[in-house]
Amino acid sequence: MGIRKKPNKNPPVMSHEFIIQNHADIVSCVAMVFLLGLMFEITSKFAVSFITVQYNVTISTNEGSEESNLNMFHHGIKDLATIFFYMLVAIIMHAIIQEYVLDKINRKKHFSKTKHSKFNESGQLSAFYLFSFGWGASILLSENFLSNPVSLWEEYPHTLMHFQMKFYYICQMGYWLHALPELYFQKTKKEDIPRQLVYISLYLVHIAGCCDCMLYICNLKGKKKKVLEWCGVCFSLNRLGLVLLVLHYFVEFLFHVSRLVYFSNENRQIGFTVWAVLFVLGRLLTLSLSVLTVGFGLSTAEKQGFDLATGNFNVLFVRVTVLAAICLTQAFMMWKFINFQLRRWREHAQAQTLKKKQVAPKSKSKKDKANGVNGVNSHAADSPRARKEKSS
Repeated sequence: MGIRKKPNKNPPVMSHEFIIQNHADIVSCVAMVFLLGLMFEITSKFAVSFITVQYNVTISTNEGSEESNLNMFHHGIKDLATIFFYMLVAIIMHAIIQEYVLDKINRKKHFSKTKHSKFNESGQLSAFYLFSFGWGASILLSENFLSNPVSLWEEYPHTLMHFQMKFYYICQMGYWLHALPELYFQKTKKEDIPRQLVYISLYLVHIAGCCDCMLYICNLKGKKKKVLEWCGVCFSLNRLGLVLLVLHYFVEFLFHVSRLVYFSNENRQIGFTVWAVLFVLGRLLTLSLSVLTVGFGLSTAEKQGFDLATGNFNVLFVRVTVLAAICLTQAFMMWKFINFQLRRWREHAQAQTLKKKQVAPKSKSKKDKANGVNGVNSHAADSPRARKEKSS
């Protein structure tokens, strides 16, 4: 993220600089339009599709002698509108954290341009990772996914979700989609854009693959087009995806907090060591859970076969594809991790070499001062000429 400089003169209305400086206010006005739409009966149905979670399904359950209703949610095209609204909310929250927290710290610390950009990035991501980790962990505990790992593949396909889980995925998609326009709003350097596009795309692809994406299927009968249904085209692995997201967010949160601490005091690097150990353990645990769930759990599940209507993709080809995608992603992350560690070690070795070179001339100059001043040897006073001049 680049440094946002506010010039003294107001830029022309609707110019690039005007939009960048006032993007939070503009987006707030757009979000307010949807909120005001709830106040009027004519527009309330339209506004609700943007603000609230859609596609509620009531399921009757028998617990003992009492019958209770359970509210579940599935996916549909209106989820795209909800994701768009919470993308706007993410842009507003991003601007609030930037202006009222990070910018104030930057003024006190007087970071360089490089540190300024990295500090803003770590500050934003650490806040998001902490919030997502806490929220996701609470869902895992309430759903008993940690105490009962078999539930990760039981009752597959997992096309229905509780409110908290579906809202969590919608907010995740909204946040990572908001990161795309933020590249423009934050004046990101051209050399940093490819790196950020890579990890933003990885997040979007994997989150969309865990929850249910949509595909519009049509059945053509003569000249009439009959809509059959919306159905999941990904893998309905939202339970496994939630566990892996919480694990990954915890490790990433440690990294960005360690980087923030490092910027405040460069001698405090113990956080990077803790993060390095947990990063490797996180990759191993991710692979283990993925192989256990997809490789062994789904292969022994009751519902086998490929059925778009029910969202069942439990066939060998799909399972191998999912595991291959996860393994390739983990290998890519390990490759980046190894390069990062090697670069740190090289920089540390260069810093140690420079310190030794600086210490050597200092020690030599001290020795010269002990033998004489300004290059004159102290033993020169004992020379024959000096003794002769002294006697005379």
